[in-house]
Amino acid sequence: MTVHPLRAALSGPIASVHTPFLQDGEIDYPSLRRMVDFAVEGQAAALMLTFGNSLYSLLSDAEVMDVTRVVVAQAARRVPVVAADRAWATTQTVDFARACRDLGADVLMVLPPDWAGSCTVDTLVEHYAAVAAELPVMVVTNLFAQSQPRGLATSTRLRDEVPGVVAVKDDVCGVFGRKLATLVGSSWAVLAGGQKQNHFDAWPYGCTGYLSTFSVFAPQIAQRYWQAIQREDRAAAVAVIQEFDMPFFDQIIPLPGGFDAGIHATLEIFGLAQRWRRKPYHSLGDVDVERLRLFFREKGLVTGDL
Repeated sequence: MTVHPLRAALSGPIASVHTPFLQDGEIDYPSLRRMVDFAVEGQAAALMLTFGNSLYSLLSDAEVMDVTRVVVAQAARRVPVVAADRAWATTQTVDFARACRDLGADVLMVLPPDWAGSCTVDTLVEHYAAVAAELPVMVVTNLFAQSQPRGLATSTRLRDEVPGVVAVKDDVCGVFGRKLATLVGSSWAVLAGGQKQNHFDAWPYGCTGYLSTFSVFAPQIAQRYWQAIQREDRAAAVAVIQEFDMPFFDQIIPLPGGFDAGIHATLEIFGLAQRWRRKPYHSLGDVDVERLRLFFREKGLVTGDL
């Protein structure tokens, strides 16, 4: 099996790019640049744009390209940048991959359209291969949440037939994640989505890194966890999960507007961006923001008012 050089580069805590907005709904590009610098200086292994966290659901195709351009330019080759598509047909995805390559992106996370289970293993392999001819590809597994055998079969074919596929971001996790890491972990970078506990669960099976929530606002917590992993100090890694990760997600998941509303409020609390998201998405009000600020104060991550 071929091991791509990007496997090592995409190991560790990866900072997900959260597109920031002004209150009027315009993209806040100065804050986006500030967030890129903050993540790089906080030792994130890479920057990753995603359909979800980067709020492509609220962006036009032109804005997706603009955000990608700004992130790649601001990263300035200091860390790898993973671009992301927007569930386009093969021809448009290939065109976008070519544009991302020309911008200087290192990898494209490919999310194929799959309305009503319309893709087969063969058509998915063909889609990924066409894109990988232009730019190294990262698979994202939320496509396979309701069709896990198809996901494992597709991943096996890609591992064996398409050398341009170099990584996978696993959003399904659990038993599927362990099987996936076992299948491809010796060849690809395998990144757990969501939380540190998802990485910890799949780590013994070949999971090389994770999408790190804390890297974007409190990177010392992400580094504490990753250093424990590198030492193979399981107790220390679990302690970080129990002290920070689990309580944080317990705070933000029940919020009105969901966990992402909490993430954007967190960016405001840490002075990186404003809390706003483009409508119709809900943005947190002052009461919820102050409750979240109190949580961070109790954890010793902020002092006073920011």
